[in-house]
This record gives sequence, structure tokens and C-alpha cells, in this order.
Amino acid sequence: MTTPAVPGTPRIPEAVHKRRWAILGVLMLSLLIVVLDNSILNVAIKTISTPEPTGLGATQGELEWAINSYTLVFAGLLFTAGLLGDRLGRKKVLLAGLAVFGVGSALAAQSGSPLELIAFRGVMGLGAAFVMPATLAVLMNVFEREEQPKAIGIWAAGVGLAVAIGPITGGVLLDHFWWGSVFLINVPIVIVALILMVVLVPDSKDPKPGKIDLVGVVLSVIGLVLLVYGIIKGGQLADFTDPAVLATTLSGLAVLVGFVWYEKRADHPSIDISYFKNRVFSAAITAIALVFFALMGVTFFSVFYTQSVRGYTPLETGLLMLPLAAAQLVFAPRARLVVDRFGVRATCAGGLLVIAATLAAFTLFDTDTPIWLLEVVFFLMGAGMAHIMTPTSVVIMQALPREKAGSASALSNTFRQVGGALGIAVLGSVLSTAYRNGVEGELRLLPEGARHTAGESIEATLGAAARLGPRGEALVSSAHDSFLHAMHVTAVCGAGVALVGVVVVALFLPGKAPTPPAEDTPAPADREPAGTPR
Repeated sequence: MTTPAVPGTPRIPEAVHKRRWAILGVLMLSLLIVVLDNSILNVAIKTISTPEPTGLGATQGELEWAINSYTLVFAGLLFTAGLLGDRLGRKKVLLAGLAVFGVGSALAAQSGSPLELIAFRGVMGLGAAFVMPATLAVLMNVFEREEQPKAIGIWAAGVGLAVAIGPITGGVLLDHFWWGSVFLINVPIVIVALILMVVLVPDSKDPKPGKIDLVGVVLSVIGLVLLVYGIIKGGQLADFTDPAVLATTLSGLAVLVGFVWYEKRADHPSIDISYFKNRVFSAAITAIALVFFALMGVTFFSVFYTQSVRGYTPLETGLLMLPLAAAQLVFAPRARLVVDRFGVRATCAGGLLVIAATLAAFTLFDTDTPIWLLEVVFFLMGAGMAHIMTPTSVVIMQALPREKAGSASALSNTFRQVGGALGIAVLGSVLSTAYRNGVEGELRLLPEGARHTAGESIEATLGAAARLGPRGEALVSSAHDSFLHAMHVTAVCGAGVALVGVVVVALFLPGKAPTPPAEDTPAPADREPAGTPR
């Protein structure tokens, strides 16, 4: 996947080039805590729902918003954050984002009520939105074009690692400390990352940024927030036909259409809409969104499968996901070698086929399936993801000029987050609906006023069954059977989404690139001397 430098592209200053891998390490540290926080809260849900002093006594709705307030702010501001990084300087934006994230984490750890936790999670999402796109944008400005695929592969492996170790970290902390420790752990990591960033990371920005497109910024934020809010609310209600859900989602789509219309006519647009006329660019972004749609959906139901059906602890559940992280760590940095041999199209299509197959494999799982089979499925899923994330990220980032790296990264991350939110909301809705339909016959054992709440999830049903004592055994059995059926239905839907991705990739991503002549690659002597301004 090595690509020769484009003639006329400025080389990286020697001083920056020498410390590029150390810079990547600092960027990975920043990325790790931001992505990890998306998954770490899942393990603390039961503890936070426990009455004080152990927890906060949060209701199910409050718990959902404690998770989703982070996602809502994060996704809504990603694009704007990337845009400001291009204009004000990526290092400045990255430092500010990390500082806000650290403060939000400290406040969340000390929350005295569920509403405070929801608000402070939103502050954390605000900081994370400025960190995520800036890491990839800085990467593009410290690595030469020929090394970018390898660096992006390592960056993508870090994303997978963070997703997998979140539940492990949360489980370990909850075994020894109070629930707030899952947030407080971020603070010392943020402090270390800030110090290293000040020392090592160079600043960069678009040399010709033009005027800030305030109208475009406002439209993009409002449109994304409304859209993601509608998606989240639909998943919470398990009903996307609810009038409030439809109104919010359609309003978000309408505002985003208005954003596109305005950007096509603006003198200084936030994003050049003509980027999307490039079928390769558009297909790569679509593939990333579909991958995270499937990944977040399977993560959502697999946690309930391992804990509620199989009886594993939060820590054990996190450890069960290690193969997913291990596969990404092994294959993501090496995916470029597969692309060199077979091309982007074949590599990504193969990865999506593997993901579709692993999702379909969940239809074979029941209450006594050997757990090592789940480990194999997770490992193969991680390998499939690695062969999609790295090639598509390289295609997206190299499709735009280096000075637009923040915008390209923000677009990629926005589609990733919206895809993940859709995965949780849509597949979560499928899971909830199928589960309720299966278990509602047995809910007649409960008082009429408690039936609706008890049918919202398997955890709610098991809690109600425990209060019935010996009479609740039939309800426990029905809950397990109903959840397994719902999981099978949801897995088939996720596999179908992955197959749609295969079609998109096969139609629009490029095949194997011809080998460039050796003389096209500039010699190391072409590098700028240390200290050359850029």
C-alpha cells in the first residue's frame, strides 16, 4: 500500500521526522482514553443503579442517558472540532480537548446524582470531540505519505484495543474501588498525555483556511445533534415510528440537507461537498460507518449474553473480548501488506465477509455453547475489522490534501460515530422488540403495573423474577430463551448490514494499484532541514 509522495508535496521537517514514532505513541495514549470511555461505563451500570451509598440509584432511563449524552455531544461536535483544528492548529485543539475531557472525568467521578453524571458525561463528550479527529490529523502531518498506511494501521489497532480493554479496566476498578473510579482513572492519564504532547507534538494547520463558516458550523452541529438524538430516542423506546422520534430524526436530516445545500454555494465552505463526488472516498466512509454499525450492535448484545445468560462477571466479560483486541493489534498494522498484494477492494470486501460470517455465527450460540467458540468468533471479527479500518482510513486521509487532514479525519470519525449510534439504536431496537414479544407471555406472573418495565430488557426481567422467589424460576427460563431468540434475530440483521457493505466496497473501491517506478519516490535528501517552517 506504499504510495509515492505527490510531486510538490512539502516534506516533513527532519526534527519532526526523527520523533514521529514517539509522537504516534502520544497520540495513541490520547486516543486510548477517549475511545475506552465509550465502553468502560457499560460495566459500571449495575453498580451505578444500586441505591446510595454504593451507587446513585439511577433508573434505567437515566443510565441510558448517562451513556448516550457522551455519544450525542461527541458525534454532534466532531465535524466542527476537525474544522477548528485545521484553522486554529491541531495541537492547540488537541491540548484543549484533553484538558476538558480530564476535567469532565474528575467531575463525573464525584457526581452526587444521576442528572449530574449525565451532565458531566456531556462535558467529557465535548472534550473527546476535539481529541479524536486531531489525533489522525496530526498523524498525517508527521508521517510522509509512504509511511502513512503503516502509521494509520497502528492507529486503527489502538481503536480496537481501546474498545476491548474498556470492560476489562472497568471490571478491575469495580472489584477494588467505588463506581467513580471508572472516570477518575482518566485524570492521571490525561496529565501525562498533556505533558508529553507539549514536549513532542508539533503544531500544524491549514495555511489557507479562509473565513470560518459560522452558518455551516451551526447547521452541522444542529443537524447531527437532532439526528443522533432521534436515533438514540428511537432505540430507547424500541419504536422508530414514535411521533417524537420521527420528528427529531427527520428534522436532523432536513437540517443536514440544508447544510449540504448551503455548503455548495458558500464562498468559504466548511467542507468541500465535491469530495463526495469521488466514489472511492464516499465508499470508504460508508464502509467505516457500516463496520461500526455492526460492531457496536454485536458488542451491545454480546455483553448481555455473557453476563445475563452465561453468568460471567463484568471483569470476565471484558477478558472474553481480549481476542477481538488481539486480532486487531496483530492484523491492523499489517493490513497494508495485504492491500499491496490484493488491492483495497479485495481486502475490504474480504474483511466485511468475515464480519458478516461472525455475526451470523451468533445464531448458533445458546446457553451451553462452549465458550472457546465465542473466543474464535471474536478473534475472527477483530481480524475482519483490521482489514477494513486500516485500508479505508488510508483511502480517506490520502484522498484530501494534507492541510485538510482535520476535516478528513472529522468526516471519517463522524460517520463512525453515527454508524455506531445507529448500530446500538437500530439493532438494540430489534433486540428489545424481539425479546419483549418472546417473554411477554410469562410476564403474567407479575402484577399488571410491573409488566411493562420487566419486559424492557433481560436484566429487568431477571430482577423481577428474583423478587418472586421460587415462583420466578419459570420466568428466568423464559427470559433466557427469549433473549437467545432475540439475539439470533439481531445477529442476522447485523450480518445483512455487513453484506450491504460488501456490495458497496466491491462496486466502488479500487482494485490492486500498479507498482510505481522506483524513481518516483523522492530520495531522503529531499527532506527539509530541521526547523523549516511549514
